[in-house]
Amino acid sequence: MKTSHVSAAKKKDVQEFVQLLREYPIVGIVDLERLPAPQLGKMRKQLRGEVLIRLTKKRLLKIAIDQMKTEKPGVEDLQKYLQGIPAVIFAKENPFKLYKILQRSKSPAPAKAGQKAPRELMVPAGPTPFAPGPIISELGKVGIKAGIDQGKVVVKQDSIVATEGQVISAELASIMLRLGMEPMEIGLNLVAVYERGMIYEQKLLAVDEKEYVANVVKGHTWAMNLAVFAGYTSPDTIKVMIGKGTRESRAVALEFGILADTVKTEVLGRAERQMLALKNTLKV
Repeated sequence: MKTSHVSAAKKKDVQEFVQLLREYPIVGIVDLERLPAPQLGKMRKQLRGEVLIRLTKKRLLKIAIDQMKTEKPGVEDLQKYLQGIPAVIFAKENPFKLYKILQRSKSPAPAKAGQKAPRELMVPAGPTPFAPGPIISELGKVGIKAGIDQGKVVVKQDSIVATEGQVISAELASIMLRLGMEPMEIGLNLVAVYERGMIYEQKLLAVDEKEYVANVVKGHTWAMNLAVFAGYTSPDTIKVMIGKGTRESRAVALEFGILADTVKTEVLGRAERQMLALKNTLKV
């Protein structure tokens, strides 16, 4: 893109972004479309020292990115993620740490009509703060089975009121607000991150650490079991295989009464017990 038609102020804005793109190894695109301005200001203060957030017009940002695509190959791919009200986030942490930092800064919020459910939304069975009245039919309209118990409206069973991605109706938003449910999150919506020629989308960055560690442990266990079963010796398996061989050889020696040094006491002890049992049976 050419910048000859761009005003001096806008050229300065472009050059500032070019310098930031050059300085920071991690460049992320965030969508501010549903983030209130006061919340953005609060988050900027909260994240100060960890990340740098900058806003500009999409056109100017595209110009800056185009100017840097030779120095940072692949950075131009960020342009397709400039959706909603985009802002650029600059950091020196790796993309996964950056995602965690932004997730920690988010806060719960009530759902609004027209928003999409971020996950499956469930209203658990149990008492509600409502007195008997029209509320029972209102609950029923959004899929909540309710009744009356001891003068209070109760939810009879766990009720799924929205699936992930489903648009939330005005009626459901109102009911969840009255129930004190805050299924949404207010924060910086990280869409994609650039690092060293790679683009990491949000779904890739949203790693469940506990699940990841559990899978690593599971994989290690499976690999160890396979190696031991196949008789593959390595520094990691040799002790386990020797232990396994020792246990199996002891079991064979005990089964067939072999007077090996490591089991002869047990073999003779078992023989003595069998002899005493026979003596008692024959009443000798």
